[in-house]
Order: sequence, then structure tokens, then C-alpha cells
Amino acid sequence: MSDEEERPNKEYVGIIWIGDGPGIRLRVFAPSALEARQTVIDEYGEGHVITLRNEDDANRPR
Repeated sequence: MSDEEERPNKEYVGIIWIGDGPGIRLRVFAPSALEARQTVIDEYGEGHVITLRNEDDANRPR
């Protein structure tokens, strides 16, 4: 079993701003924040402002 199969996908929500246009709301399912971000970059390209968060990660003590 690969590492990707062992980790369950979590829901990440966020916004991407492309140029001067309004932000586009996103919902991405991925095992980690880095992979969620990469999924967005793969779909929309590089060089945009992206914010993503997972509710469970946000509530976890740091």
C-alpha cells in the first residue's frame, strides 16, 4: 500500500485570485495541505494568490 493510499483525504476550502478578477471559491480533497495546494496549481497554473484551509487543521493546537 502506498503512502497516498494510507492517508485519508481531507476537505480544504479556500479562494484563488487570478489577476484583478474576483476570488474564486475552491473545495479540494487531498491528504495534505501541500497536495491540496498543488492540485489547485495544476488546475489554474502558477503565480496566483491562493488561500486554503482545513477546519480540523485550524482547530488543532500548535
